[in-house]
Amino acid sequence: MMRSCFCTFVSFATLSLTAIAAPRADHVFIVSIDGGKPAVIAESEAPTLKQIAAEGAVTWQASTIFPSITLPSHTSMLTGVGPDKHQILWNNFTPIKGFVKVPTVFSLLKAADPMAVDGMFVGKVKFRHLWLKDSVDVFDFGGPQDSAPVAGTPEIEKDKKPSQMVAKQASAWIKEHKPKLAFIHFPDVDSAGHKSGWGSPEQKEAIKVTDQALWQVWQAIKDAGIADSSVMLISADHGGHDKTHGLNIPDDMIIPWVAWGKGVKKNFTITDKVTTYDTAATALWLLDVPVPAEFDGKPVTSAFE
Repeated sequence: MMRSCFCTFVSFATLSLTAIAAPRADHVFIVSIDGGKPAVIAESEAPTLKQIAAEGAVTWQASTIFPSITLPSHTSMLTGVGPDKHQILWNNFTPIKGFVKVPTVFSLLKAADPMAVDGMFVGKVKFRHLWLKDSVDVFDFGGPQDSAPVAGTPEIEKDKKPSQMVAKQASAWIKEHKPKLAFIHFPDVDSAGHKSGWGSPEQKEAIKVTDQALWQVWQAIKDAGIADSSVMLISADHGGHDKTHGLNIPDDMIIPWVAWGKGVKKNFTITDKVTTYDTAATALWLLDVPVPAEFDGKPVTSAFE
């Protein structure tokens, strides 16, 4: 009888451990709208983003890091630490500077689960600096890339790819591979801001086009049959003012942060302080990958049931 009780206890303990180890989501998609200033989004035609925000959890008052520029900000978004730790302080693709020296969400996922499928689909070549060896299955900049381009080549000169192209490539891959983790970056809003100004009619049109690209990705997740087990985290790297950004002012520092999908509270306004490096922590937490003690970011648990 004691042996029977012991076996029952072991079985129960095993089941309990299995339950504890189960991820909160099987698939996580991090989407960045480069230059997506909340005040401009509010005035723009963006039905997909606004529907996703209404169906999920959102704060339009999250914060990026300083300096509020693309590569340092995205590095914090995908490493969970501030610039003082990740040391990506430049904002152009500069091969001689090498790769980020701290782990990314992709390398941490691969360390925990080497068979996990992950990928990056980006609209700016500078994200090469975040492509650590063996950390992603696909790095896509307007088409799958196997190696970094050489400085001075035409590929470097054409350093941006439109959001619609990024969405097309990412959507086809999502439907085929059903990744555990993917990062999708849309550059159009930032490009329009630098050319015509933040809040300009041209930038609002870019938000509309980017929103259509977001719809493609959202639909691909549904078409892949994984929407019920997925979470989307949608944010931005910075806002902007006039035709620039990078200052420690609300116009440049305030960004959106939206969660949608499995376990996300419905029609919920996040009141906790959220910073861009919380995105990395939240993604790992959802996938049951240990969040390193060195992280500055914390999972945004208030957004989830």
